Amino acid sequence: MAVDLKGELTELLRSALASVAPECADSAIGLERPRQAAHGDYATNLPLQLARSLRKSPREIAAMLAAELPASPLIERVEAAGAGFLNLFLSRAAKREVVRRILEAGDDYGRLPLGGGATVLLEFVSANPTGPLHVGHGRGAACGASLANVLEFAGHRVTREFYVNDAGRQMDILTTSTWLRYLELRGVRIAFPPNAYRGEYVRDMAARIEEAHGSRFVRDAEEVIAGTPGLPEAERDDDEADAQREAHLDALIANARRLLADDYAYFHQFALTEQLADAREDLGGFGVHFDRWFSERSLFETGMVERVVAALEKAGHVYLQDGARWFRAAAFGDEKDRVVQRENGQYTYFASDIAYHANKFERGFARIIDVWGADHHGYIPRVKAALAALGLDCDRLEVVLVQFAVLYRNGQKTSMSTRAGEFVTLRELREEVGNDAARFFYVLRKSDQHLDFDLDLAKSESSDNPVYYVQYAHARVCSVLAQWGGDAALIRGFDPGPLASARELALCRRLAEFPEAVEEAAREFAPHVIAFYLRELATEFHGWYNAERILVEDPALRDARLALCVAVRTVLANGLRLLGVSAPASM
Repeated sequence: MAVDLKGELTELLRSALASVAPECADSAIGLERPRQAAHGDYATNLPLQLARSLRKSPREIAAMLAAELPASPLIERVEAAGAGFLNLFLSRAAKREVVRRILEAGDDYGRLPLGGGATVLLEFVSANPTGPLHVGHGRGAACGASLANVLEFAGHRVTREFYVNDAGRQMDILTTSTWLRYLELRGVRIAFPPNAYRGEYVRDMAARIEEAHGSRFVRDAEEVIAGTPGLPEAERDDDEADAQREAHLDALIANARRLLADDYAYFHQFALTEQLADAREDLGGFGVHFDRWFSERSLFETGMVERVVAALEKAGHVYLQDGARWFRAAAFGDEKDRVVQRENGQYTYFASDIAYHANKFERGFARIIDVWGADHHGYIPRVKAALAALGLDCDRLEVVLVQFAVLYRNGQKTSMSTRAGEFVTLRELREEVGNDAARFFYVLRKSDQHLDFDLDLAKSESSDNPVYYVQYAHARVCSVLAQWGGDAALIRGFDPGPLASARELALCRRLAEFPEAVEEAAREFAPHVIAFYLRELATEFHGWYNAERILVEDPALRDARLALCVAVRTVLANGLRLLGVSAPASM
């Protein structure tokens, strides 16, 4: 409704513009909601835009547009304001009409044709399959899933994708960590590396392998540690010590590959399968589903990585230095050149990322959106540089950055180190606060802003808890309708005229803003806009509910207020559905 209303208002303004300045009739006309109701229901800065070309003051142009604005039942009055704004005040009838339109549209109210059916590939989460998903990953999951819902609701065709990093060093570390824990179970005593994966889930995987295969994979301790550089003292925390620890771990990985031979692939696949299955189950339980789980390893198996590096080299964008191949990223806007193939012949993570994004383009999506952790901000220019060097339109790649959430319990910050195993899993969070609170809290801030997740607040049943507050508004409407006992479908023939109080008209105004919130959330990749909107709508509703009786004796007023209740329930449910949050009938 609101989008149609904005369109009608825009046409009225265009008619006025044609009278005032025919030569500017094609000028863009923007309409925004003023923050203060005293400034009208909509405002346009068109007079400011026209001031230079018309050589008149914005205030004078505003007055001219107001005088030429065609009469319409939608508009009660217009005012020239400020330095050259034109404020439009809707008539009461126009405000009330939103209720009827919501009842007619139902679950589709707020749905937009904004995307025009364009295809979108949305990749999100894509956590290394090296351990359980933690609460930091949960924010990327919630933001990505909500964004996908919003984009679909706004007229896009969305494919949801999880990129599985199953070909890199982190998987080698997990594989070797699992083998070392297996050796422990078989009595082989080896100092476990401090920078390996130390969570209990690694011991669990090792135990299952030991139970199934007994001593099959046992090797002598001296063979396992042969040739490994010594570890620095545990308390040392500097770059040199870190490098020593990484060198020690790399040597253990090399020994694992050599000693296990073909069985190394078994450990690798076992660990990968276990962690992927856990992630699928955890995300599915969180209401986050993917259309495709894309394997990084497939890029090597199909030769895609080799082909893109060869294409870059053929185009003159790769050079050889110190035995390694370097991509001339700086020539395409990155801060420096990047290695794509090391001197030992192994391709870098960056090389496979280039191949993965080239593959996305090959699949023909109109828009490609990646949801990355904010710590990957510096990665954006290098990926775009590679796409540009391949002759692809790098502007088709859009990146949404998500800050990791920091969880607080009893006022204390929790640790989230995956290798150390000291983290709170997403599953633990879901079990403690529930999916609804987790999904809503994760999108309470713009995704690239820091988020402190207050666990105690998320569990509280109070108006301070935003998800409880919004869901309670929905449940309150359901309670009113249950008390009434009639058929909500019969309310559609109501007369909106009795909706006349200031609170009722304000509530109608807020309901009309929902499609605009959807549009903003879709355009800005900002699902938090929906969460903000729902809190504001809940506030308007609770205020009205506490100030007015709904089930009054007057049938016309009662039906009008019941219709307003149904409209509120519909919009709350539609908005909560976009965020993956339930709309309970009782609480």
